Amino acid sequence: MHTPIITGSGVFTPENVITNDELVESFNAYVDRFNSAHEEEIVKGEIAAKTHSNADFIREASGIEQRYVIDKKGILDPTRMSPRFESRADDAPSLMAEMGVDAIHKALAQSGRAPTDIDLILCAASNHERAYPAIAVEIQQLLGASGFAYDMNVACSSATFGLQTAADMVRTGSVKCAVVVSPEVCSAHLEWRDRDCHFIFGDVATAIVIEREEDGMTGFRVVSTRCATKFSNNIRNNNGYLRRAHDQMEDRRDMQFMQEGRKVFKEVLPMVSRHIASHLEAESLGSDDLKRLWLHQANKTMNDYIGKKVLGRTPNPGEQPNILQDYANTSSAGSIIAFSKYSNDMAPGEVGLLCSFGAGYSVGSAVLQRV
Repeated sequence: MHTPIITGSGVFTPENVITNDELVESFNAYVDRFNSAHEEEIVKGEIAAKTHSNADFIREASGIEQRYVIDKKGILDPTRMSPRFESRADDAPSLMAEMGVDAIHKALAQSGRAPTDIDLILCAASNHERAYPAIAVEIQQLLGASGFAYDMNVACSSATFGLQTAADMVRTGSVKCAVVVSPEVCSAHLEWRDRDCHFIFGDVATAIVIEREEDGMTGFRVVSTRCATKFSNNIRNNNGYLRRAHDQMEDRRDMQFMQEGRKVFKEVLPMVSRHIASHLEAESLGSDDLKRLWLHQANKTMNDYIGKKVLGRTPNPGEQPNILQDYANTSSAGSIIAFSKYSNDMAPGEVGLLCSFGAGYSVGSAVLQRV
């Protein structure tokens, strides 16, 4: 048996930024257009008038101040309020593959590896732009990597579930060098016209390289991993070929991100806190043994709650870093961004815990030690 170690990480960040103020201005313009166009129905009580959003509401509700997106113009168009992606020829690189390759190259540069060293690529993301061929296999071809590749989806926990899968393969010796890549085009499955969620997501791609410590590699030893799932409809997206075939002419709200926010808070927070506590106990680790918590970046209030629950106190600055204010919720990539940006200062022997959670419900965690 071998010891898996994360030797590199990389983040692809889109060029376009949408601030809360920009988003609110466009959203409110859309609301005014909607209310004007449906004035008669609103007066009759047949439909409800839409209400304005504001930057203070967004910041207080989520901790988000801006987000990176692939397409800014379409999202901020009050007559559209959704990104516009040009169709690509079948022989052209897909958007997700393009983003993923960029993140992988950055991770490989940090690990000192070349694409030809890769044995396995897992494309772990919450939404894939097509059913097949697998995005992971396309990435493999674009990189010139050998071995094998496949896609996996566990919503916001995809990256940590992918980490466990890759680490297990490295541990058993079936592969020497694995890559988990998470290209998240979250702007494409968000309803930007819904005041309750129009601010939540951003676009990004992350990648991590997992190898064998016995090969003389340094980085973060994967001490252990743990995953759990419990079915819930409180975070759901019904988009799929069966729905599209049946309802292709309808504007189906349920074909985009939907959630029962209050229920998610009530049910997910205890689940995640218990999961982390149990994982640490199994490794004979206490809260004082943790240098850092790299948590899923969905909501600042959720992270503050989990951090306080796990540590038994309010986390000190830097113990539980958030990247929400800059990136917004980037689904499975969020915890990896936090790890990539806030791990270089850790000394050999220091321990951190990586954790993501979301639709499913799902929660995945990894105990990592700097070596």
